[in-house]
Amino acid sequence: MGVPNKKVTRKTISQRQSTQKLNCPEVAKCSNCSKLIPPHTVCPYCGFYKGKKAIIIKEKKEKEGAK
Repeated sequence: MGVPNKKVTRKTISQRQSTQKLNCPEVAKCSNCSKLIPPHTVCPYCGFYKGKKAIIIKEKKEKEGAK
């Protein structure tokens, strides 16, 4: 079994742990529908990008009762 050569100080442990933090995903607000989307992407809800219609979104059909 391995034995550590030197004591690891609290400072060293803190420095190592500080780089392992979790980051929140970046989001931006759509200029048309105000929903949160990733930046620099076409809005999947309304199809707008930078205030202009970029793609046509098909409306989802509502399911008629679960059988």
